[in-house]
Amino acid sequence: MNRRRLTDRRLAETFELEVGGQRYSCTVGRFPDNSIGELFLNNSKSNSAADTHARDSAIVFSFAVQHGADPEAIRRALSRDSQGRATGPLGTALDHIARLNSVSGNELPLMMACRLSATQDS
Repeated sequence: MNRRRLTDRRLAETFELEVGGQRYSCTVGRFPDNSIGELFLNNSKSNSAADTHARDSAIVFSFAVQHGADPEAIRRALSRDSQGRATGPLGTALDHIARLNSVSGNELPLMMACRLSATQDS
């Protein structure tokens, strides 16, 4: 499958999250149809193992969705604890985006989630 390219200027949202006592920043870039086209994750401890793992998982996620993978399927496939909560930063970020989508009353799948301010979930 060919890569779906993002426009030079695109919608983006940034929010903070915490996983396992570690703080992360997540920025989501979108295609013109508002579907997720890229995701950046950074740990507050730059160049740490946690930062590298988060950045690498976001790169793989971005590459996958740009080549046609379903972000909702990826979200459901990621590691979870016995109560269904995501255990890693990528899963936590995707859950946050899905939660914002459902709080807004918009029942579109994650792939088509509306652009929302992260402060609505705080």
